[in-house]
Amino acid sequence: MTEQLKQSVSRRGWQEILLNRRMLICIFLGFSSGLPLYVLIQLLPAWLRTEGVDLATIGLFSLISLPYTWKFLWSPLLDRFAVTSLGRRRGWMLITQILLLISIIWIGNFEPEQSLNMIVYLVLAITVASASQDIAIDAYRRELLADDELGTGTAIHVNAYRLSSLVPGSLALILADSFGWQLAFWVTGAFMLVGIVMTLSVREVSDSTIAPRTLRSAVIEPFREFLARNGSGQAMLILAFMLLYKLGDNMAVALETPFFLDQGFSLTEIGTVKKLSALWASIAGSIVGGVVMLKLNINRSLWLFGVVQIISILGYAMLAHVGYSLLMLFIAVSFEYFGVGLGTVALTAYIAQQTSIKFAATQFALLTSLAAVPRTFANASTGFIIEAMGYFNFYLLCFALAIPGMLLLFKVAPWKRLD
Repeated sequence: MTEQLKQSVSRRGWQEILLNRRMLICIFLGFSSGLPLYVLIQLLPAWLRTEGVDLATIGLFSLISLPYTWKFLWSPLLDRFAVTSLGRRRGWMLITQILLLISIIWIGNFEPEQSLNMIVYLVLAITVASASQDIAIDAYRRELLADDELGTGTAIHVNAYRLSSLVPGSLALILADSFGWQLAFWVTGAFMLVGIVMTLSVREVSDSTIAPRTLRSAVIEPFREFLARNGSGQAMLILAFMLLYKLGDNMAVALETPFFLDQGFSLTEIGTVKKLSALWASIAGSIVGGVVMLKLNINRSLWLFGVVQIISILGYAMLAHVGYSLLMLFIAVSFEYFGVGLGTVALTAYIAQQTSIKFAATQFALLTSLAAVPRTFANASTGFIIEAMGYFNFYLLCFALAIPGMLLLFKVAPWKRLD
């Protein structure tokens, strides 16, 4: 989209922003982006466990997800090269989607007890292809949406991303129970056709004339441009903000299932409440976030949603204090994931705002990878902290650790700045 067009739509009403074809594109590409991740974190563990694979081995499969964190290392390739006649973005999107369709279908043909090594290779292929698809889709969405559409488009993308979990996390499990795992993987893989059809249906919006001319420039120039645009001091503050904005929130949910078990809830109670509240509360949060950002800019949304995100952590502290209470569990989980939805939409829209059209793939991949670092830290450290200080004090610590990210908003996203 050209700068002239972006300026011409800068003062549109919410109907013009919400009811256009670009939002429909965000729905289908968001679904295609989320589906492979939920295959890895929901369908794969269920399949391996029912086939007799031990929990330790299943846990080690999580290490294969590292490409999601390190995807910025190969993102310059997607900025530099157009691999098909479809263009830089659509070409990479189509190739990764076809690879994902084939890999997801193929993996269901193996028996874990007999072909675990082959399954590891296929899971790695799914992870790399999925992370690469995310790079291309994020860059395409950044180029597709006007500045005043970033908030709403991001909210729609995030909602579709999460709704895709119903295929590998619900439909596939039902099919496996009735017809076997092979059909479950075949049907799940076939849903990648949603992304393939959409990729073939849309037009390329990337301007090939501004693409990096060499691989060296594709690697170096995104960092140089980011520093030049913001200044070294402001750039460091933005990167620090990426690390800290969701630190407390990520730590709070890192070991929530063991927390619920330790409060006396059964697995059935936890599963039922989380199914009813976590998914739909996070979707509600991202919907509300998208609607609010139609009226407010991204900066003010970061402030408002950040406050809700911080306060929602205290719901888990209250649950730790109250103990076993299904009502309190429902309230705490719903409030927490509502805050998660709000914070995710605002932060993702802010990341898009901080990227240059010319280097969208590399800068978007770098910033989203950086924002994922706190989640890795949380998963590795929270168990030690909880054992040392107990759940109630731990959630108070999470609340405190969320404050520095909010304070950085004074520098990186001032309330009064309207752009």
